[in-house]
Amino acid sequence: MDKEQMPGVPDAAGNLGAASGNEPVDFKQLVTNVELIKVPKVGDLIKGKVIAVSNSEVRLDIDGLTTGVVRGREFFDESDQYRGIAVGDEVEATVTELENENGEMELSFRFAGHQRAWGNLAQLQHDGAPIEVVIAEANKGGLMARVGGILGFLPVSQLSPEHYPRVPGGDKAKIFERLRELAGQRLTVKVFDVNEEEGKLILSEKAAWEEKQKDVISRYRVGDTVTGKVTAVTTFGVFLEFGEHLEGLIHISELAWQRIEHPSDLFTIGQEMSAKIINIQGSKIFLSAKQLVEDPWKDISVRYQIGQKVTGKVLKVNPFGLFVELDAQIHGLAHISELSDAPVADVTKVAKPGDVLEFKIISIEPKNHRLGLSRKRLDEPEPKVEEKAEASDAPAKPSAEASTPSPENS
Repeated sequence: MDKEQMPGVPDAAGNLGAASGNEPVDFKQLVTNVELIKVPKVGDLIKGKVIAVSNSEVRLDIDGLTTGVVRGREFFDESDQYRGIAVGDEVEATVTELENENGEMELSFRFAGHQRAWGNLAQLQHDGAPIEVVIAEANKGGLMARVGGILGFLPVSQLSPEHYPRVPGGDKAKIFERLRELAGQRLTVKVFDVNEEEGKLILSEKAAWEEKQKDVISRYRVGDTVTGKVTAVTTFGVFLEFGEHLEGLIHISELAWQRIEHPSDLFTIGQEMSAKIINIQGSKIFLSAKQLVEDPWKDISVRYQIGQKVTGKVLKVNPFGLFVELDAQIHGLAHISELSDAPVADVTKVAKPGDVLEFKIISIEPKNHRLGLSRKRLDEPEPKVEEKAEASDAPAKPSAEASTPSPENS
């Protein structure tokens, strides 16, 4: 039977074998068998058994239907997975031509490797399994790494906190230098996006890191106090590493109760500090340092009152006024309209940072952490002590005079 063509199955030339002996041919069954045979088409990835190997070509038996041949540049695959194949091996190849001049099917290992690689990438994306890659090179936008012979891109935004290049001022040249330091290193990533038609492969180290950190982050709750080391100081805040390589952001507004010009004025990389967890969003942890300290504005009325003359140091000069430090915790604003009786065109002509000047407190808003100062009201007369005493001793009875605020207190 193995030497005879089985009935209902076409030979290499497409002829149907006859039934053995005097058995009648079941033409209905023959038609069914033919319909079950899937005829390959150009672009299909098919399997075949190696029947001959030489330095320039490989011949395959394609399910007894025909012979396929791989030759020339189609013999070489960039992944080298076809290197060392031998007679009897079962391999995959892509159909490039149904029939060549010799009546054989033209096949390609090169295309097959390409198809398989993109198919594997799609599966990796679907499964979400982390993989290890070696960084081949860096560019200004991120890193390049190969996965199964396909060159993928790892954007800066998809790097883990450990490798994210935090550079003051966002200097692109310095960011590129930091990225180049990662060339040759092994990173654990996830396949983030796959598009074979566009030849696009995007990788994410951050996604792999987030997956790994899920269990660790779940141990923390909003309100917990953590202690760690400052890993980066930026214009918008400070990054604090704590616990098992977790990292949180302390925004500049959460660093201290007083106004901060730049976090680097108070914090340095490597500095140990504590903070309170105020929010957790996925892998992002937000912290506050000031919430571990009592709000100094709660008892500000004990230290400062409206109408009081104070001495303060000018911290910053803005077009709209002066930011003034009254003490280490309380800062105030002297608006441009309160600097002089005459119109002020240029605030820098009135004061400069570091100047110590006298002011009068004209407003206090504890809830909003605001304190208003004035230079032009310094010479306004203060209410006499006798007048204050008389006002306090006067009977509390309704009158038009009592209900009308005086110009001094308005």
